[in-house]
Amino acid sequence: MNLPDAQRLQQLEDQQAVRLCISDYMRLCDDLNNLDNVHAAGQLFTPDARWEGVGEPYATRLGVHQGREAIVAMLLRYVRQPAHFAMNAHFLCSEMINCEQPRRLRGRWLMLQTSAFSTGSAHLNAAEIIAWFVHAEDGMQIAHFTTRNLFSRPVNHWNSADELPVPDEKPLIE
Repeated sequence: MNLPDAQRLQQLEDQQAVRLCISDYMRLCDDLNNLDNVHAAGQLFTPDARWEGVGEPYATRLGVHQGREAIVAMLLRYVRQPAHFAMNAHFLCSEMINCEQPRRLRGRWLMLQTSAFSTGSAHLNAAEIIAWFVHAEDGMQIAHFTTRNLFSRPVNHWNSADELPVPDEKPLIE
């Protein structure tokens, strides 16, 4: 079905707004020891949004949080001294964004999360993220966010003081 140019353009703009929203959320979650980041992450959700861990172990460990205030309260649990995360990085790939109805979109990503904790341990997680977005006055907001564990495992550490191998200055081929 061919859509009018204006409608196609709006869908492309909405899809880009979804990318910006989910990217901003992941960036803010990389530094949850900052209260400003926690509250900024909350503003990415609609007032009645739902955030939920689905399947095990996420349903039990992460739970379901209904409403922006409950989502912010859940994120505030990570604000600690010393910080819960010494390092946290989220990587998204395998993106799929569909327009379900005008100004309502569904996105799906695979997420890899690398975390080092202040306790000295580190973890590698992979999850499937599915989220529904709605258009708001200042961009897209998350109306429903789900995360489902694909695998999770402890690792030794992420960063090392070992020297980073770099080729010699002189090239082998000239």
